Amino acid sequence: MSVKLLLVDDHELVRRGIRALLESQDDFDVVGEAGTVAEAIRRTGYHSPDVVILDLRLPDGSGVEACREIRSRWPDVRVLMLTSYADEEALMSAIMAGASGYVLKRIDGSALIENIRRVATGESLLDAEMTDKLFARLRGDSPSDPLLARLSPQESKILFHIADGLTNRQIAEEMYLAEKTVKNYVSNLLAKLEMSRRSEAAAYAARLAARQEAAFPPESWEGQE
Repeated sequence: MSVKLLLVDDHELVRRGIRALLESQDDFDVVGEAGTVAEAIRRTGYHSPDVVILDLRLPDGSGVEACREIRSRWPDVRVLMLTSYADEEALMSAIMAGASGYVLKRIDGSALIENIRRVATGESLLDAEMTDKLFARLRGDSPSDPLLARLSPQESKILFHIADGLTNRQIAEEMYLAEKTVKNYVSNLLAKLEMSRRSEAAAYAARLAARQEAAFPPESWEGQE
């Protein structure tokens, strides 16, 4: 039997290219396309695909939101995230939302075809380079800091986004949270760090990042890339 596929990407030309690739395979049947979160959810219910190939960023929301809703309504439907963004937080969010795979668009066509087949049979697939770095972070492979230890993992992520100069709205978009939620996290982390200004937290995070880079320079990752 053919594997029924739904393509979700906000760029029509991208969808056309992927569709042409997949329809060249006898065991694939592209049953529909979508360009938004709302359309992806609606067409999943209408077409009953086996696998939804889902972009991370869509005009009306995130692919993670779409994945969570699809997996909640139709648990038997598999979701493969296909994105240009090598973002460890997005990877973790996708895993928590129930995605069966997370691969980058730089993947070659034959590898994408094989990955879709594997996801359709129930396997879980994640980009190897990204998971190596993610698991290193989760293991805590970085110098410890007593102030940083006061923060929750979510607060720590927000702290480093602040150091990167992101606004609350931008952090909310990156982490798939409500802007009000991010504002509360910022207030809490400032209190825990005993700081009164956002700029103080940014400077502190920048110092931490500099220490981490000195202890774990980029060349130490060469074996994982």
